[in-house]
Amino acid sequence: MKAIKVAGWVSFGIGVIIVVLAGISLLTGRNMFGFNHLVNFFHAANSFFLIAVALFLAPFIGNEKRPE
Repeated sequence: MKAIKVAGWVSFGIGVIIVVLAGISLLTGRNMFGFNHLVNFFHAANSFFLIAVALFLAPFIGNEKRPE
C-alpha cells in the first residue's frame, strides 16, 4: 500500500507542476509545450488530481470487510 501512496503523491505533484506552468504561461503570455489555450493545462492537471484521489482512496476501499 505504500507504493500506492507514493504514486498518489507523485501524481498530485505532477498536477501541481502543471498548474504552476499554467500560471507562468498566463503571466508571460507564451504558449508552453504547444498548448494554445490555458484551459488545456487544467484539463491535464485535473486528470492527475483525479488519479491522485483514486490512489489515496484505494487502500480504504480495498480494506472493506465483506459480509459473510
